Amino acid sequence: MIIDGKKIATEIIDKLKQLEKPKKFLAAFLIGENSASESFIKQKEKTAAALGVDFRTYKFLNDISQDKLRKEALKIVLGGKCGGAIVQLPLPAHINSQYVLNAIPREKDVDVLGERALGAFYAGRNPALPPAVGAFEEISRAANYPLNTSRVAVVGLGNLVGKPIAVWCAGKVRELYLLDKGSDFAVLKQTDIAVCGAGVPGLIKPEMLKETALVVDFGYGLKNGKFSGDFDSESLKIKNYKLKINFTPTPGGTGPILVAKLFENFFTLAKE
Repeated sequence: MIIDGKKIATEIIDKLKQLEKPKKFLAAFLIGENSASESFIKQKEKTAAALGVDFRTYKFLNDISQDKLRKEALKIVLGGKCGGAIVQLPLPAHINSQYVLNAIPREKDVDVLGERALGAFYAGRNPALPPAVGAFEEISRAANYPLNTSRVAVVGLGNLVGKPIAVWCAGKVRELYLLDKGSDFAVLKQTDIAVCGAGVPGLIKPEMLKETALVVDFGYGLKNGKFSGDFDSESLKIKNYKLKINFTPTPGGTGPILVAKLFENFFTLAKE
C-alpha cells in the first residue's frame, strides 16, 4: 500500500483551520539560489495561504556573511509581530548552519533545530515536536502500526530526521535499531517499521525488508534525473515482489506532512 501523504497533510491542515488563526507572522529565510529550497518555500507559502497565515519570505544573497545573516535574522525574529521562524536549509558552504539556527528563540523555533529548542525536546519539555517526529507519528498511526508492539529501525542518524526520531522512539517502541549507511541491514528482516533518512536514493531494497513492513521514507535525492527516496519502491513494480510492504512515496509522501506539522508547530508556539 502506498501511504498518501497529501491526504494525511490535508487532514492536519483541516484541523488547523478550525483553530484561531495566529495574529503574528511566520518568517522564512532563504539564502542564495537553490531551486529545491525555492520549491520548498513555495510549498510553505501555499499552505500558509490555505490557512490564512501571514507568511513572509526574506531572501539574502549567496555571499552574505554568517554574522550579517544572523544579525538580520535576529532583527526580524525578535520583533514583537513575529511568531515563528524558519531557516531554509541547506545554507551556503561558508555559513555555519547551527550558528544561524541558534539565533531563533526556542519559543519561535517551529522547525525545532536551534540548540535551545532541541535541548528542550530531548528533555521532553518542548511544546513542539520536530516536524519529522510529528510526521512519523502521524504515518504510523494512519497505517495502523502501534509503536508499543513494533520493532523500529532508523536508517540514517542525521539531525533533521534520524536522530530526533530515534530519541523520541526510545521507550515507546518494542525494540529500536539504529543503522547508518554502512551498517549491516540484516536486522531489517525482523523490523516492523523502517524509517529512512540516509539521503541515499535506492539504498533500501524490498528484499531487505519484512514482508509486512512499513517504510517511512524521508530520503530525498536525485537518481536517474528524478527525485527519489531511500527506499527502492520502483523494484516493487519491476520485479513483482509478492510482498505487503506499506511505504511513503517520494515525492508526495513525508514531504506534505512535514510542511503541515511545521504549521501545526507555528499554531502551537504563536499562542504561547
